[in-house]
Amino acid sequence: MKPVIFLIVSIVITKSRLSNEDIGQWEMFMFISSFLTFFWVTGIIQSLLPLYHRNKTYRKVGDNGVSKSPELFNAFLLLCVFSLLLFVLGHSFKGYFSVFHNRGNVPFINLLLLYILFNSPVQLIEYIYLLNNRSYRIFQYGLYTFTAQLIFIITPLLLGKDIIWSIYGLLLITGFRWIWLIILLRRYTVIKVSMEFIREHLYVGIPLIITTLISGSAQYTDGIIVSVVYKDPAMFAWFRYGAKEFPLVLMLANGLGSAMLSEFSTREKMKQSLEILRVKSKRLMHILFPTTMFMMLIAKWLYPIMFRPEFHKSSGIFLIYSLLIIPRLVFPQTIIVGRKKTHIMLIAAIIEIAVNIPLSLLMIKWGYKMQGVALSTFIAYMVSNLYMVLYVWFKMNIKPSEYIPLKIYTFYSFLVGILFVLIDHSIINIH
Repeated sequence: MKPVIFLIVSIVITKSRLSNEDIGQWEMFMFISSFLTFFWVTGIIQSLLPLYHRNKTYRKVGDNGVSKSPELFNAFLLLCVFSLLLFVLGHSFKGYFSVFHNRGNVPFINLLLLYILFNSPVQLIEYIYLLNNRSYRIFQYGLYTFTAQLIFIITPLLLGKDIIWSIYGLLLITGFRWIWLIILLRRYTVIKVSMEFIREHLYVGIPLIITTLISGSAQYTDGIIVSVVYKDPAMFAWFRYGAKEFPLVLMLANGLGSAMLSEFSTREKMKQSLEILRVKSKRLMHILFPTTMFMMLIAKWLYPIMFRPEFHKSSGIFLIYSLLIIPRLVFPQTIIVGRKKTHIMLIAAIIEIAVNIPLSLLMIKWGYKMQGVALSTFIAYMVSNLYMVLYVWFKMNIKPSEYIPLKIYTFYSFLVGILFVLIDHSIINIH
Protein backbone atom coordinates (compact mmCIF):
# COMPACT_ATOMS: atom_id res chain seq x y z
CA MET A 1 0.00 0.00 0.00
CA LYS A 2 2.89 2.35 0.74
CA PRO A 3 4.07 2.56 -2.92
CA VAL A 4 0.52 3.41 -4.03
CA ILE A 5 0.20 6.18 -1.46
CA PHE A 6 3.51 7.75 -2.44
CA LEU A 7 2.54 7.48 -6.12
CA ILE A 8 -0.59 9.51 -5.35
CA VAL A 9 1.54 11.96 -3.37
CA SER A 10 3.88 12.30 -6.35
CA ILE A 11 0.95 13.09 -8.62
CA VAL A 12 -0.44 15.74 -6.26
CA ILE A 13 3.00 17.32 -5.79
CA THR A 14 3.50 17.76 -9.53
CA LYS A 15 0.02 19.24 -9.88
CA SER A 16 0.69 21.76 -7.11
CA ARG A 17 2.34 25.16 -7.41
CA LEU A 18 5.73 23.71 -6.44
CA SER A 19 8.60 24.20 -8.89
CA ASN A 20 10.57 21.28 -10.32
CA GLU A 21 13.40 22.27 -7.98
CA ASP A 22 11.04 22.07 -4.96
CA ILE A 23 9.88 18.65 -6.13
CA GLY A 24 13.51 17.61 -6.37
CA GLN A 25 14.03 18.71 -2.76
CA TRP A 26 11.08 16.54 -1.59
CA GLU A 27 12.34 13.58 -3.58
CA MET A 28 15.81 14.04 -2.09
CA PHE A 29 14.33 14.10 1.43
CA MET A 30 12.53 10.79 0.84
CA PHE A 31 15.53 9.37 -1.03
CA ILE A 32 17.99 10.07 1.80
CA SER A 33 15.64 8.79 4.52
CA SER A 34 15.21 5.51 2.64
CA PHE A 35 18.87 5.21 1.66
CA LEU A 36 20.13 5.60 5.24
CA THR A 37 17.71 3.06 6.75
CA PHE A 38 16.54 0.46 4.22
CA PHE A 39 19.44 -1.96 4.66
CA TRP A 40 19.53 -2.32 8.44
CA VAL A 41 15.75 -2.19 8.88
CA THR A 42 15.34 -4.90 6.24
CA GLY A 43 18.24 -6.95 7.60
CA ILE A 44 16.99 -6.90 11.18
CA ILE A 45 13.40 -7.75 10.26
CA GLN A 46 14.19 -10.35 7.60
CA SER A 47 16.61 -12.16 9.90
CA LEU A 48 13.95 -12.15 12.65
CA LEU A 49 11.50 -14.17 10.54
CA PRO A 50 13.43 -17.48 10.42
CA LEU A 51 14.47 -17.01 14.08
CA TYR A 52 10.94 -16.50 15.39
CA HIS A 53 10.27 -19.48 17.73
CA ARG A 54 13.13 -21.32 15.99
CA ASN A 55 16.19 -20.03 17.82
CA LYS A 56 18.57 -21.32 20.47
CA THR A 57 17.62 -18.73 23.08
CA TYR A 58 13.83 -19.14 23.09
CA ARG A 59 11.91 -22.17 21.87
CA LYS A 60 8.48 -22.11 23.53
CA VAL A 61 5.34 -20.50 22.14
CA GLY A 62 3.06 -18.64 24.51
CA ASP A 63 -0.24 -19.92 25.81
CA ASN A 64 -3.86 -18.79 25.33
CA GLY A 65 -3.57 -18.70 21.57
CA VAL A 66 -1.35 -15.60 21.65
CA SER A 67 2.37 -15.82 21.14
CA LYS A 68 3.99 -13.65 23.79
CA SER A 69 7.32 -13.21 22.11
CA PRO A 70 10.54 -11.94 23.70
CA GLU A 71 12.07 -12.18 20.21
CA LEU A 72 9.83 -9.37 18.92
CA PHE A 73 10.67 -7.10 21.84
CA ASN A 74 14.41 -7.58 21.39
CA ALA A 75 14.10 -6.97 17.64
CA PHE A 76 12.30 -3.72 18.53
CA LEU A 77 15.22 -2.77 20.79
CA LEU A 78 17.69 -3.41 17.97
CA LEU A 79 15.71 -1.17 15.62
CA CYS A 80 15.64 1.58 18.26
CA VAL A 81 19.39 1.34 18.91
CA PHE A 82 20.23 1.54 15.21
CA SER A 83 17.82 4.48 14.77
CA LEU A 84 19.29 6.38 17.71
CA LEU A 85 22.84 5.74 16.54
CA LEU A 86 22.05 7.09 13.08
CA PHE A 87 20.27 10.09 14.61
CA VAL A 88 23.31 10.99 16.73
CA LEU A 89 25.79 10.43 13.89
CA GLY A 90 23.63 12.45 11.53
CA HIS A 91 23.60 15.45 13.86
CA SER A 92 27.34 15.14 14.43
CA PHE A 93 28.19 15.25 10.73
CA LYS A 94 25.24 17.09 9.16
CA GLY A 95 27.41 20.05 8.16
CA TYR A 96 29.54 17.79 5.98
CA PHE A 97 26.78 16.24 3.86
CA SER A 98 26.62 17.31 0.24
CA VAL A 99 23.61 17.32 -2.11
CA PHE A 100 23.88 18.49 -5.72
CA HIS A 101 27.45 19.53 -4.83
CA ASN A 102 26.26 22.00 -2.19
CA ARG A 103 27.81 21.16 1.19
CA GLY A 104 25.43 21.43 4.13
CA ASN A 105 22.45 21.81 1.81
CA VAL A 106 20.61 18.59 2.65
CA PRO A 107 16.88 19.39 2.47
CA PHE A 108 15.33 19.86 5.94
CA ILE A 109 18.18 17.97 7.63
CA ASN A 110 16.87 18.27 11.22
CA LEU A 111 13.40 17.04 10.28
CA LEU A 112 14.99 14.33 8.17
CA LEU A 113 16.97 12.95 11.11
CA LEU A 114 13.91 13.14 13.36
CA TYR A 115 11.87 11.22 10.78
CA ILE A 116 14.57 8.53 10.57
CA LEU A 117 14.67 8.23 14.38
CA PHE A 118 10.95 7.55 14.75
CA ASN A 119 9.98 5.98 11.44
CA SER A 120 12.41 3.05 11.39
CA PRO A 121 11.10 1.07 14.44
CA VAL A 122 7.46 1.28 13.29
CA GLN A 123 8.36 -0.87 10.28
CA LEU A 124 8.03 -3.78 12.72
CA ILE A 125 4.24 -3.39 13.01
CA GLU A 126 3.32 -5.32 9.87
CA TYR A 127 5.63 -8.19 10.83
CA ILE A 128 4.17 -8.47 14.32
CA TYR A 129 0.83 -9.12 12.66
CA LEU A 130 2.39 -11.47 10.10
CA LEU A 131 4.17 -13.61 12.70
CA ASN A 132 1.00 -13.87 14.77
CA ASN A 133 -1.15 -14.94 11.80
CA ARG A 134 -3.14 -11.70 11.76
CA SER A 135 -2.77 -10.94 8.05
CA TYR A 136 -6.16 -9.22 7.90
CA ARG A 137 -4.86 -6.75 10.50
CA ILE A 138 -2.02 -5.80 8.14
CA PHE A 139 -4.59 -4.66 5.62
CA GLN A 140 -6.51 -2.69 8.25
CA TYR A 141 -3.33 -1.09 9.56
CA GLY A 142 -2.21 -0.15 6.08
CA LEU A 143 -5.63 1.22 5.13
CA TYR A 144 -5.92 3.42 8.21
CA THR A 145 -2.38 4.72 8.54
CA PHE A 146 -1.47 5.18 4.90
CA THR A 147 -4.78 6.89 4.16
CA ALA A 148 -4.10 9.25 7.06
CA GLN A 149 -0.57 9.76 5.76
CA LEU A 150 -1.91 10.66 2.33
CA ILE A 151 -4.27 13.22 3.86
CA PHE A 152 -1.59 14.74 6.09
CA ILE A 153 0.87 15.11 3.21
CA ILE A 154 -1.35 16.40 0.42
CA THR A 155 -3.67 18.69 2.41
CA PRO A 156 -1.00 21.40 2.92
CA LEU A 157 -0.20 21.26 -0.80
CA LEU A 158 -3.85 21.64 -1.74
CA LEU A 159 -4.02 24.65 0.57
CA GLY A 160 -1.03 26.21 -1.21
CA LYS A 161 1.43 25.72 1.66
CA ASP A 162 5.15 25.02 1.30
CA ILE A 163 6.47 21.45 1.16
CA ILE A 164 7.76 21.67 4.74
CA TRP A 165 4.16 21.39 5.99
CA SER A 166 3.85 18.04 4.23
CA ILE A 167 6.96 16.90 6.08
CA TYR A 168 5.32 17.95 9.35
CA GLY A 169 2.34 15.82 8.35
CA LEU A 170 4.68 12.88 7.67
CA LEU A 171 6.13 13.24 11.18
CA LEU A 172 2.68 13.49 12.74
CA ILE A 173 1.43 10.20 11.27
CA THR A 174 4.72 8.58 12.35
CA GLY A 175 3.84 9.60 15.91
CA PHE A 176 0.46 7.86 15.56
CA ARG A 177 2.24 4.74 14.31
CA TRP A 178 4.41 4.77 17.44
CA ILE A 179 1.29 4.64 19.61
CA TRP A 180 0.05 1.70 17.52
CA LEU A 181 3.42 -0.04 17.91
CA ILE A 182 3.48 0.36 21.70
CA ILE A 183 0.00 -1.19 21.93
CA LEU A 184 1.14 -4.19 19.86
CA LEU A 185 4.31 -4.62 21.90
CA ARG A 186 2.27 -4.76 25.11
CA ARG A 187 -0.07 -7.35 23.58
CA TYR A 188 2.27 -9.67 21.70
CA THR A 189 5.65 -9.43 23.39
CA VAL A 190 7.37 -10.37 26.61
CA ILE A 191 9.20 -7.23 27.73
CA LYS A 192 12.49 -8.88 28.54
CA VAL A 193 15.94 -7.87 27.36
CA SER A 194 18.07 -10.82 26.25
CA MET A 195 21.63 -10.14 25.18
CA GLU A 196 21.92 -13.80 24.23
CA PHE A 197 19.11 -13.52 21.70
CA ILE A 198 20.36 -10.15 20.47
CA ARG A 199 23.74 -11.73 19.74
CA GLU A 200 22.04 -14.63 17.95
CA HIS A 201 19.88 -12.19 16.00
CA LEU A 202 22.89 -10.10 14.98
CA TYR A 203 24.83 -13.23 13.98
CA VAL A 204 22.13 -14.04 11.43
CA GLY A 205 21.23 -10.43 10.70
CA ILE A 206 24.57 -8.69 10.09
CA PRO A 207 25.37 -10.63 6.88
CA LEU A 208 21.85 -9.87 5.71
CA ILE A 209 22.24 -6.18 6.60
CA ILE A 210 25.46 -6.00 4.60
CA THR A 211 23.85 -7.96 1.78
CA THR A 212 20.83 -5.67 1.69
CA LEU A 213 23.09 -2.60 1.76
CA ILE A 214 25.09 -3.79 -1.22
CA SER A 215 22.20 -5.29 -3.17
CA GLY A 216 19.49 -2.76 -2.37
CA SER A 217 21.84 0.14 -2.86
CA ALA A 218 21.69 -0.51 -6.60
CA GLN A 219 18.52 1.56 -6.95
CA TYR A 220 19.96 4.21 -4.63
CA THR A 221 23.26 4.12 -6.50
CA ASP A 222 21.28 5.06 -9.60
CA GLY A 223 19.96 8.15 -7.84
CA ILE A 224 23.40 9.08 -6.52
CA ILE A 225 24.96 8.74 -9.98
CA VAL A 226 22.26 10.91 -11.56
CA SER A 227 22.53 13.59 -8.85
CA VAL A 228 26.34 13.70 -9.14
CA VAL A 229 26.52 13.65 -12.94
CA TYR A 230 23.73 16.13 -13.66
CA LYS A 231 23.87 18.29 -10.47
CA ASP A 232 20.28 19.40 -11.10
CA PRO A 233 17.30 18.89 -8.72
CA ALA A 234 14.88 18.89 -11.67
CA MET A 235 16.81 16.15 -13.49
CA PHE A 236 16.94 14.18 -10.25
CA ALA A 237 13.16 14.50 -9.90
CA TRP A 238 12.59 13.33 -13.49
CA PHE A 239 14.75 10.30 -12.90
CA ARG A 240 13.20 9.45 -9.53
CA TYR A 241 9.66 9.65 -10.89
CA GLY A 242 10.57 7.15 -13.59
CA ALA A 243 12.83 4.89 -11.53
CA LYS A 244 9.93 3.12 -9.87
CA GLU A 245 8.73 -0.41 -10.28
CA PHE A 246 5.03 -0.98 -10.70
CA PRO A 247 3.77 -0.81 -7.06
CA LEU A 248 1.61 -3.92 -7.35
CA VAL A 249 4.66 -5.99 -8.35
CA LEU A 250 6.66 -4.79 -5.36
CA MET A 251 3.86 -5.32 -2.86
CA LEU A 252 2.85 -8.81 -3.94
CA ALA A 253 6.33 -10.14 -4.74
CA ASN A 254 7.87 -8.84 -1.51
CA GLY A 255 4.85 -10.06 0.43
CA LEU A 256 5.16 -13.58 -0.94
CA GLY A 257 8.91 -13.70 -0.34
CA SER A 258 8.58 -12.52 3.26
CA ALA A 259 5.60 -14.76 4.06
CA MET A 260 7.44 -17.86 2.81
CA LEU A 261 10.69 -17.26 4.71
CA SER A 262 9.65 -19.11 7.86
CA GLU A 263 8.45 -22.08 5.77
CA PHE A 264 12.03 -22.88 4.74
CA SER A 265 13.53 -22.67 8.24
CA THR A 266 13.25 -26.47 8.72
CA ARG A 267 14.10 -29.33 6.38
CA GLU A 268 10.99 -31.36 7.20
CA LYS A 269 8.61 -29.27 5.08
CA MET A 270 11.06 -28.45 2.28
CA LYS A 271 9.29 -30.26 -0.60
CA GLN A 272 5.92 -29.01 0.47
CA SER A 273 7.21 -25.45 0.84
CA LEU A 274 8.86 -25.52 -2.60
CA GLU A 275 5.58 -26.61 -4.17
CA ILE A 276 3.66 -23.89 -2.35
CA LEU A 277 6.19 -21.32 -3.54
CA ARG A 278 5.89 -22.56 -7.12
CA VAL A 279 2.09 -22.48 -7.08
CA LYS A 280 1.85 -19.06 -5.46
CA SER A 281 4.47 -17.52 -7.74
CA LYS A 282 2.57 -18.92 -10.74
CA ARG A 283 -0.58 -17.17 -9.56
CA LEU A 284 1.34 -13.93 -9.20
CA MET A 285 2.72 -14.27 -12.72
CA HIS A 286 -0.77 -14.56 -14.21
CA ILE A 287 -1.69 -11.31 -12.45
CA LEU A 288 1.45 -9.22 -12.54
CA PHE A 289 2.93 -9.87 -15.98
CA PRO A 290 -0.22 -8.84 -17.92
CA THR A 291 -0.76 -5.84 -15.62
CA THR A 292 2.84 -4.71 -16.06
CA MET A 293 2.62 -5.06 -19.85
CA PHE A 294 -0.50 -2.90 -19.85
CA MET A 295 1.32 -0.23 -17.82
CA MET A 296 4.25 -0.37 -20.23
CA LEU A 297 1.87 0.23 -23.14
CA ILE A 298 0.29 3.36 -21.66
CA ALA A 299 3.31 4.82 -19.80
CA LYS A 300 4.25 7.41 -22.47
CA TRP A 301 0.65 8.58 -22.65
CA LEU A 302 0.04 8.44 -18.90
CA TYR A 303 3.10 10.20 -17.46
CA PRO A 304 2.43 13.72 -18.86
CA ILE A 305 -1.17 13.42 -17.68
CA MET A 306 -0.37 12.11 -14.20
CA PHE A 307 2.45 14.56 -13.60
CA ARG A 308 3.56 17.50 -15.76
CA PRO A 309 4.28 17.55 -19.51
CA GLU A 310 8.04 17.73 -18.90
CA PHE A 311 7.82 14.47 -16.95
CA HIS A 312 7.35 12.54 -20.21
CA LYS A 313 11.10 11.97 -19.87
CA SER A 314 10.40 9.81 -16.83
CA SER A 315 8.29 7.33 -18.82
CA GLY A 316 11.36 5.93 -20.58
CA ILE A 317 12.97 5.22 -17.22
CA PHE A 318 9.79 3.56 -15.96
CA LEU A 319 9.68 1.39 -19.09
CA ILE A 320 13.13 -0.04 -18.27
CA TYR A 321 12.35 -0.46 -14.56
CA SER A 322 9.25 -2.43 -15.55
CA LEU A 323 11.59 -5.15 -16.82
CA LEU A 324 12.60 -5.83 -13.22
CA ILE A 325 9.48 -7.97 -12.94
CA ILE A 326 11.47 -10.70 -14.71
CA PRO A 327 13.97 -11.30 -11.86
CA ARG A 328 11.49 -10.12 -9.21
CA LEU A 329 9.11 -13.07 -9.65
CA VAL A 330 11.78 -15.73 -9.11
CA PHE A 331 12.43 -16.44 -5.42
CA PRO A 332 15.77 -18.23 -4.82
CA GLN A 333 16.54 -15.63 -2.14
CA THR A 334 13.56 -16.82 -0.12
CA ILE A 335 15.01 -20.33 0.04
CA ILE A 336 18.52 -19.06 0.79
CA VAL A 337 17.51 -16.70 3.62
CA GLY A 338 14.99 -19.20 5.00
CA ARG A 339 17.83 -21.72 5.31
CA LYS A 340 19.93 -18.99 7.04
CA LYS A 341 22.60 -19.04 4.30
CA THR A 342 22.83 -15.26 4.36
CA HIS A 343 26.48 -15.24 3.25
CA ILE A 344 25.29 -16.35 -0.18
CA MET A 345 23.05 -13.32 -0.35
CA LEU A 346 26.12 -11.22 0.41
CA ILE A 347 28.02 -12.72 -2.53
CA ALA A 348 25.03 -12.14 -4.81
CA ALA A 349 24.84 -8.54 -3.63
CA ILE A 350 28.53 -7.93 -4.32
CA ILE A 351 28.09 -9.34 -7.83
CA GLU A 352 25.11 -7.05 -8.37
CA ILE A 353 26.83 -3.85 -7.30
CA ALA A 354 30.03 -4.81 -9.15
CA VAL A 355 28.04 -5.03 -12.37
CA ASN A 356 25.77 -2.04 -11.76
CA ILE A 357 28.15 0.83 -10.97
CA PRO A 358 30.76 0.44 -13.74
CA LEU A 359 28.10 -0.45 -16.30
CA SER A 360 26.05 2.63 -15.35
CA LEU A 361 29.06 4.90 -15.81
CA LEU A 362 29.88 3.25 -19.13
CA MET A 363 26.29 3.64 -20.31
CA ILE A 364 26.40 7.36 -19.55
CA LYS A 365 29.75 7.66 -21.36
CA TRP A 366 28.29 5.86 -24.38
CA GLY A 367 25.46 8.40 -24.56
CA TYR A 368 22.58 6.42 -23.06
CA LYS A 369 22.15 9.04 -20.30
CA MET A 370 19.63 8.28 -17.54
CA GLN A 371 18.15 5.39 -19.52
CA GLY A 372 21.55 3.73 -19.44
CA VAL A 373 21.64 3.93 -15.66
CA ALA A 374 18.25 2.22 -15.46
CA LEU A 375 19.24 -0.47 -17.96
CA SER A 376 22.39 -1.21 -15.96
CA THR A 377 20.25 -1.84 -12.89
CA PHE A 378 18.13 -4.37 -14.78
CA ILE A 379 21.20 -6.22 -16.06
CA ALA A 380 22.74 -6.26 -12.57
CA TYR A 381 19.55 -7.68 -11.06
CA MET A 382 19.44 -10.42 -13.69
CA VAL A 383 23.05 -11.45 -13.12
CA SER A 384 22.61 -11.52 -9.33
CA ASN A 385 19.37 -13.48 -9.57
CA LEU A 386 20.95 -16.01 -11.93
CA TYR A 387 23.78 -16.60 -9.45
CA MET A 388 21.29 -17.37 -6.68
CA VAL A 389 19.27 -19.72 -8.88
CA LEU A 390 22.45 -21.60 -9.80
CA TYR A 391 23.54 -21.79 -6.16
CA VAL A 392 20.18 -23.23 -5.06
CA TRP A 393 20.38 -25.72 -7.95
CA PHE A 394 23.96 -26.97 -7.65
CA LYS A 395 24.72 -26.46 -3.94
CA MET A 396 21.32 -27.14 -2.39
CA ASN A 397 20.18 -29.68 -5.00
CA ILE A 398 16.92 -27.83 -5.67
CA LYS A 399 16.12 -27.64 -9.36
CA PRO A 400 14.58 -24.41 -10.69
CA SER A 401 11.50 -26.36 -11.82
CA GLU A 402 10.78 -27.28 -8.19
CA TYR A 403 9.91 -23.70 -7.24
CA ILE A 404 9.60 -21.85 -10.58
CA PRO A 405 6.77 -22.51 -13.07
CA LEU A 406 9.30 -22.44 -15.91
CA LYS A 407 6.98 -22.60 -18.93
CA ILE A 408 4.73 -19.78 -17.76
CA TYR A 409 7.69 -17.72 -16.55
CA THR A 410 9.60 -18.09 -19.83
CA PHE A 411 6.51 -17.26 -21.88
CA TYR A 412 5.70 -14.09 -19.95
CA SER A 413 9.34 -12.96 -19.79
CA PHE A 414 9.61 -13.32 -23.57
CA LEU A 415 6.44 -11.26 -24.06
CA VAL A 416 7.68 -8.49 -21.77
CA GLY A 417 11.03 -8.38 -23.57
CA ILE A 418 9.40 -8.19 -27.01
CA LEU A 419 6.98 -5.49 -25.85
CA PHE A 420 9.85 -3.43 -24.44
CA VAL A 421 11.72 -3.54 -27.76
CA LEU A 422 8.59 -2.59 -29.73
CA ILE A 423 7.83 0.39 -27.47
CA ASP A 424 11.47 1.48 -27.18
CA HIS A 425 11.80 1.55 -30.98
CA SER A 426 8.44 3.36 -31.34
CA ILE A 427 6.94 0.48 -33.34
CA ILE A 428 4.18 0.61 -30.76
CA ASN A 429 3.57 4.20 -29.77
CA ILE A 430 0.59 5.17 -27.62
CA HIS A 431 0.45 8.89 -26.83
